[in-house]
Order: sequence, then C-alpha cells, then structure tokens
Amino acid sequence: MGSAGLARLQGLFAVYKPPGLKWNHLRDTVELQLLKGLNAGKPPAPKQRVRFLLGPVEGSEEKELTLTATRVPTLIDHPLVLGVGHGRGLLTDMYNAHLTKDYTVRGVLGKATDDFCEDGRLVEKTTYDHVTREKLDRILAVIQGSHQKALVTYSNLDLQTQEAYEMAVSGVIRPMNKSPMLITGIRCLQFAPPEFLLEVQCMHETQKQLRRLVHEIGLELKSTAVCTQVRRTRDGFFTLDDALLRTQWDLASIQDAIQAAAPRVVAELEKSLRPWLGIQEPPGPGQPWDSERPRFALGPESHVGH
Repeated sequence: MGSAGLARLQGLFAVYKPPGLKWNHLRDTVELQLLKGLNAGKPPAPKQRVRFLLGPVEGSEEKELTLTATRVPTLIDHPLVLGVGHGRGLLTDMYNAHLTKDYTVRGVLGKATDDFCEDGRLVEKTTYDHVTREKLDRILAVIQGSHQKALVTYSNLDLQTQEAYEMAVSGVIRPMNKSPMLITGIRCLQFAPPEFLLEVQCMHETQKQLRRLVHEIGLELKSTAVCTQVRRTRDGFFTLDDALLRTQWDLASIQDAIQAAAPRVVAELEKSLRPWLGIQEPPGPGQPWDSERPRFALGPESHVGH
C-alpha cells in the first residue's frame, strides 16, 4: 500500500453496530479488515541507509577485519508499527466538543425490574390505565426544562453577556468539563399503551442512564416502566446514513467514507470548538485541532447504532 492509500485513512468514519455485538469486538473486526486490505496491496520499497559493518578484508588470507560501507533497509518502514493516523486525534476533539447524540428509546409501562431492562428480575407490577399521552408529554417537558437549566450551569457561562447570548442562540452551549447526563431534547414519537417510543437528544450519557430514565418516567406517571430498546441514531455529526454496514467493513469502503466525511468533520468541529478556543485556526481535513493531544484508538463512541 503506497503513501497515497495510507493518507486516505487519516480521518473519522462511522460503522453500524449490530444488536448484541460488543463494541470492542466490532473494533477488532474492523482493524482486521483494514490490515487485510493494507497487506493485500504492493508494499512500497523500503528506504535505504548506509551503515558501516565490520567484516573480513576481501581477498586477504589473514583474519583481518575492516569497516565496510553497506546499504541496508530502514526498519521503521517495515509493517511493524501500526496506527490509525490523525483520526485518533479527531476522536479526542469530538469528545472535547461535547457533541450531542440522538437515541430512540422504547419502553413498556406496568412493571419494574432490578436493572431497568425488560429481561431483568421483576420487582413490581403496576397499573397504567390512567396514563395518557398528554401526561407523558408534560413529564417530558419538565425533564427537558430541568436539563436545559443544568446545561447552562455546567457551561459556566454568564447569560447576561452578549457572547453567551449568541452561543445560546446558535445552540453551541456545552459543558466546560465532564458532567452528568444532560438531555437537550426529548419527545414522544409513539404512544400505544403499554408501549411508548421516545426520541432523546443528550450528551455524556450511558445506556444504563437512558434505561433509568424510562424507569423514572414511569414513576413520575404514578406507574412503572422498563426499557426494551436503546438505539443510537446519531453520534455528533455522524448519522445512520453515514454508518458502514458489516459488508462494507473493508479498506476501500472505509477510505471512501473517511474522504466523504472529512469536510463535514472539519466544519462541525470548527463550529463547536471555535467559540471555546478563541482565534485558533481550523485544521485541514484529517488534521486534529491540537496535534499535541493524546491519541486514542477506536472506542465505544466512534460508532453509530445499537
């Protein structure tokens, strides 16, 4: 694989994670497919360097040694050191931008379990005939309002300033540091008791926290509820339309996906990070905002879909 092919691997891409597949197994599978694709190509000729090696004098019958100039390959060009490139730094930038994610969350009214999942140990059964769509919508509005107030608190912004006002209008208010789960939007998509479907826009969440959210909504409705499905539909600036299916986890598809996403990645990171970073100039496609930041390999936040 030539340098041009490796250069096309500098960036970010999204993959679809099938239900039940652990993220670390997905990461290992994608890395294996990349290695297969890279190894299938013709490797570039290794660079040469001159070294003085100790050896016998040519044509001499005596055991006399001398130093001879010899060209040897530079071992650093051999396939011993592997890396994903600047895309690892962009993952760090995504984390520091505190981008929101979208989920669809399904729940069922009338029962509670020890782990908030449908297949958990049953701890309580309740009635739900009194629950209406209007009551659910009111509860969701209260949840969204309280979380939006918390978002302002964790952003450490003074809303009396013009800068903070402009950031609020443009929707780029973000926490300054790690915070509890913050919900920026929540609404009901379907309501057919005992089942309901929510759309949740949030940041700094875990799947357990989203399942607990369904449990707490059930309690607020004077009933109980368990979560039956959590599905991520957007991760920052990546949506399901960007996610590569399992049949596309190959070198060519990943290179194409990285190149297609590169301009959008730069634009979205500039939009999200510039208000916090002052006058820092945006990097080019595939380049991290701060090259001195620590690098991270593919992690659980680098895929879309559950």
